Amino acid sequence: MAYEFWIGARYAGLARGRKRRGGRSDRFVSFIAGSSMAGIALGVAALIVVLSVMNGFQKQVRDRMLSVLPHIELIVRNADHQQVLDHWKTLAQKAQINPAVIGSAPYVAGQGMLVRSNQLTGVQVRGIDPEQESRVSELAQQMVMGRLENLKPGSFGIVLGEQLAGMLRVSTGDTIMVMAPQGSISPAGFSPRMRQFTVTGVFSSGYYEYDATLAFVNVDDAARVFRDVGNSGVRLRIKDMQKAPQVAREIANVVPSYVFVSDWTENNRTWFAAVQTEKRMMFLILALIVAVAAFNLLSSLVMAVKDKQSDIAILRTLGATPREIARIFLVQGALIGVVGTLLGVGLGMLIAYNIDVIVPFIENLMGRKFLPQQIYFISELPSDPQLDDITVIAVVSLLLSFLATLYPSWRASKLQPAQVLRHD
Repeated sequence: MAYEFWIGARYAGLARGRKRRGGRSDRFVSFIAGSSMAGIALGVAALIVVLSVMNGFQKQVRDRMLSVLPHIELIVRNADHQQVLDHWKTLAQKAQINPAVIGSAPYVAGQGMLVRSNQLTGVQVRGIDPEQESRVSELAQQMVMGRLENLKPGSFGIVLGEQLAGMLRVSTGDTIMVMAPQGSISPAGFSPRMRQFTVTGVFSSGYYEYDATLAFVNVDDAARVFRDVGNSGVRLRIKDMQKAPQVAREIANVVPSYVFVSDWTENNRTWFAAVQTEKRMMFLILALIVAVAAFNLLSSLVMAVKDKQSDIAILRTLGATPREIARIFLVQGALIGVVGTLLGVGLGMLIAYNIDVIVPFIENLMGRKFLPQQIYFISELPSDPQLDDITVIAVVSLLLSFLATLYPSWRASKLQPAQVLRHD
């Protein structure tokens, strides 16, 4: 195998060989081998970078969502919110029997309208207990103006998302009107319930959709405004967010039947399913780059066999068997595939782990942002290289490379030395 490996490495451009008579070297074969290697490396690197960015995007959006949202919710629909709040600790105690639950807090949620001057904006209003909220979310750490503790019962204070506050052009101390869907009917028509609130703080989760559509008030104030519309119940936080569906099923078996148990994966199922589908499609599309590179490898090996016919004939006359000839070109193609894959993995990981430096540099150089926050929810390009993805990409690349070597190697083994030397 030693001479077969050495000749295959030489044809792949990875080992030096003597120049031919007349001074012509193997530069042409080395060039096409190098181009095939570069094609495989670029394809593998592109796959790693794109999938890492998609993983990072999913992880960052998920973490920002769950910094505001609970892992699990125990929901009582369209009930007397004050009655639910009076007994929320009983529900929380039943849920905390499960060792995975590490925090609980009451809530009241309802849809409403915010009115400021001539502006009208639809929002989701959530009533929270500031003292308990830190057990289930990171809202207190996300305050950019004011403090969450300022949401005292009966004060009718409200905390707005940063984008929402900007749209309404309000700051701390300003007043806005909150309209609830519940109202009264009079001879003059339907009159929605309205209540004036004072802005006591502004938060920024980094997730545009929430920063533009969420408002927080004290849970008692929310119960008064929404009464028997909307939902109320208990929000839970667990040790491992990935186990939320399993923990939710376990909790559903111990709480009353009128309590609906929902976890974060179910509440955002459509979004995460879309991201997973997009990731699979991007893998298939970008895998075509590696497939094209493998086809290029096949073409280069066919050209190498054509160029090396005289060498093959001489080796056959010296006693080399067809299998040994085939192994020479198998080694050549395998080395190109392995080296190209390793270079691609190295380049892809280098870019994926430093994309937080590379992208801002390119943005500053071009003077434009690649990710408008209003469209992509986040303003920075994240990256999360995962070993499973990198392994799959490397295996697919190596498999395609090895398959591309079979036909040229078979063709080389079938060459007849007499016919080749007759025309050389």
